[in-house]
Amino acid sequence: MTDLNNPAINTAANDMRATLDRQRQLCDQEGAVSAEQRIDRLNRAIDLIFDNRDIIVETLAQDFGHRSSHQSQMSDIYATIECLKHSKKHLKKWMKAEKRKAPFPMNLMGAKARVEYQPKGVVGIIGTWNFPLNTVFAPLAGVLAAGNRAMIKCSEVTPKTGELLATLAAKYFSSDELAVFNGGPEVGAQFSALPFDHIIFTGATSIARHILRAAADNLTPVTLELGGKSPVIVSKSYPLQETVERIFGGKILNVGQVCLSPDYVFVPEDQLDAFTQAATAYIANMFPTLLDNPDYSSVVNERHYQRLQSYLADAREKGGDIREINPANEDFSQQQGTFKIPLTLVVNPSDDMLVMEEELFGPVICVKTYRQVEDCINYVNARPRPLALYYFGKDKAEQQHILDHTVSGAVTINDVIFHVSCEDLPFGGIGPSGMGSYHGFDGFKTFSHAKAIYKQSNINFQKLGGMIPPYGDKADKTLNAMIRK
Repeated sequence: MTDLNNPAINTAANDMRATLDRQRQLCDQEGAVSAEQRIDRLNRAIDLIFDNRDIIVETLAQDFGHRSSHQSQMSDIYATIECLKHSKKHLKKWMKAEKRKAPFPMNLMGAKARVEYQPKGVVGIIGTWNFPLNTVFAPLAGVLAAGNRAMIKCSEVTPKTGELLATLAAKYFSSDELAVFNGGPEVGAQFSALPFDHIIFTGATSIARHILRAAADNLTPVTLELGGKSPVIVSKSYPLQETVERIFGGKILNVGQVCLSPDYVFVPEDQLDAFTQAATAYIANMFPTLLDNPDYSSVVNERHYQRLQSYLADAREKGGDIREINPANEDFSQQQGTFKIPLTLVVNPSDDMLVMEEELFGPVICVKTYRQVEDCINYVNARPRPLALYYFGKDKAEQQHILDHTVSGAVTINDVIFHVSCEDLPFGGIGPSGMGSYHGFDGFKTFSHAKAIYKQSNINFQKLGGMIPPYGDKADKTLNAMIRK
């Protein structure tokens, strides 16, 4: 509940409302936003990231205690710039009016129909902590390409990065174009309650419910990018070593603190030992040590560290087979400033364990065995629809069977996570894993109003066909000609 007596929260709420009012007023005054203006805004967003990439990476590391600089450059710098560049490259094509077919017989008499994509106005962007830059600037690509103005609420879990983005945004943009706000859950609640023209939220499903309730009061359309437990189905038809390298190459990104991170893996029963051995060897080869290894990131804070430890403790209490991959046998109990956890396999966990009930969002992965692929399909379908599903295999019939009989936000075949890098694909979930989508043209459409425009012919069809009272034989004849099976 928001503390209405807190002066800081009231000040933030007033500032946010004043910014929204000012941005919307300028939207109304500006009218149509030229391609040149949109490109200028996208260029400045690119410049903001590119010019300040070193300090952004450094600040991310400070918020996490330690974060691989190479992974930050890949996920928050490179990937974000690519989103912005893609929108800049294609927006002129996206902005073109779409011709539609006018109804018969008016089309024969000169009637025309089209759709024009119009800016919605002011879009609220609520980001999250695992990729503090990408989760606000990737949607911003579509928001700016569509000609909107934007307000951003950064995650309080990564406060240093949030403050840096606020400072940088003020250097590259007027607050009338783009404004960044920071603060705790109370400020977030005030932000989501503002009457935006659209809200996009990235984060936990539990928080998304609050966002939806707040937006409902204003009938604000909402896009939700959430998470869930993304499964991997491994077929015997794909090389085991390559499978392991691709699964764990994705799992180690931000040490699993990724909404798309593989959460549990189905492997054929007779390949379990080979899979776990290959995984152990592969991780050990990448990370001979962990505590002081600059390539191995930390869990973001103590709360999330303790959350993961509680999941593992629960699994141990319930007799779980837990295999910690700690090549140098290091002691993680006395860390200073970091919250690192070795990548941990939980083998054949029972369904009542927290590791199978909760999204892991960290360096823990469950490995389950199966005999028939149908067992995997049934298991996935008995649970909330995931943000992503991954299949490794060369059996096209099996692949198509899985695609036809499961529902997920997206699928990557023979790898994990990579679908998010394809800007021509919509990115989003379904059900508890999300609502709506963005990226590329799909993002442009999400943040645009598709205005239907119909231009009538010079011939008065109603009068010509006797479709104006008093009705008579001419109307009957016209209707008989029109009404057909």
